[in-house]
Amino acid sequence: MNTALLRTVKAGLVPHPNELDRKRIERSLSSRKRYLYVTPHVTPVRDGYLIESPCCSRNIEKDGALIDIALIRYDAVSGIWKVFHKNHARGNWEFYSLYRRLTSAIDELNVDPECLFWQ
Repeated sequence: MNTALLRTVKAGLVPHPNELDRKRIERSLSSRKRYLYVTPHVTPVRDGYLIESPCCSRNIEKDGALIDIALIRYDAVSGIWKVFHKNHARGNWEFYSLYRRLTSAIDELNVDPECLFWQ
C-alpha cells in the first residue's frame, strides 16, 4: 500500500482510502447499467474515493474527456459512507445519500435510478 495514503488519528489508522477497496470499487463498477463502453477511474482522495469516467454520452464533455461521476467519503467516527454526485452545470458536489456498507453505495451507483451519476 502506498505509504502516502496512510494517515493516523488518535484511534489509529484511518481505513480509507486503501488499495484493496479501490480495486474492489473498480471491479464492482463493471456491473453498472449505464456508460458500459468506457472504463471508469477510481482515485484515492481524503477519506474516500473519486470516480471519474470518459464522457461517452457527450452530454457533459463534447470531446469525451474525463468527467466526475461520484465522490464517496467514509466517516470514520460514524462508520457511514457519504455519496455525492457532481452537479456539472454548477460545478459542485451535491450530497446524494448515506450507506452503512460500501457495497450498498456501489450498488446504488451501478443502478443510478435518477441518472445523476452516469449522465
